[in-house]
Amino acid sequence: MTYSIVTSDIDLLRSAGMSADDIDHSVKVAEKALEIARRIDDARVDQELIGRGGLFHDLGKARTHGMEHGKVGAQLGKELGLPQAIMNIMEKHIRGGLTESEARELGLEVKDYALRRIEERIVIYADRLIDIIHDGIVPVASEREAELRFEEILRTVPKYGKNKATLKRYLEYHRELQTLMR
Repeated sequence: MTYSIVTSDIDLLRSAGMSADDIDHSVKVAEKALEIARRIDDARVDQELIGRGGLFHDLGKARTHGMEHGKVGAQLGKELGLPQAIMNIMEKHIRGGLTESEARELGLEVKDYALRRIEERIVIYADRLIDIIHDGIVPVASEREAELRFEEILRTVPKYGKNKATLKRYLEYHRELQTLMR
């Protein structure tokens, strides 16, 4: 089933207090995530979850740009009546799905934030790609070039790879999804 972003969801982001820049980022992540989903066998993925998960993943930035924006976003999502699967994406997307020990080190609620669903991994992969494409730190001529150079960029630009554990997760998602894409 094909899914498209709906303006009522963008209005929810705006009414929750997200900045125009954060909304723009979230729309780009949702669009990229949906593009990736369409390159994977449609029967394997929930496009609505991917599109809405991408759109709402940074909802917590309406209140904070800190590490806890995932948890804050999930709380806001609950208030808005969003489905649990979308709130899971919001809460778990920080650094691509933290382990309990990483959560402890970062001062977040200690639990397993692993991205178990393919939809969650598609959204976080799209989020990282959009950062690479639009931050201007690494010049890339196209979205395809960002995908092709993904591993090299994450290994050489600490902002994107973060640390060994985060880098390892992002590279695993990249390889998994590149294998599944048409």
